[in-house]
Amino acid sequence: MRSAAEVNEEIRALWRRTGGTLSAEDRAEYELLVVEWAAAMRGAVVKAA
Repeated sequence: MRSAAEVNEEIRALWRRTGGTLSAEDRAEYELLVVEWAAAMRGAVVKAA
């Protein structure tokens, strides 16, 4: 599992690469990345608790 920071950087790279306009394919990739990022954030919160 990647860290939230790693996934966040990939999300940022996607936005830079697309110039802020997501195609249907880019949108699908973005949605998967957001789900992965959220899971990583939940994992970080559980470890902190």
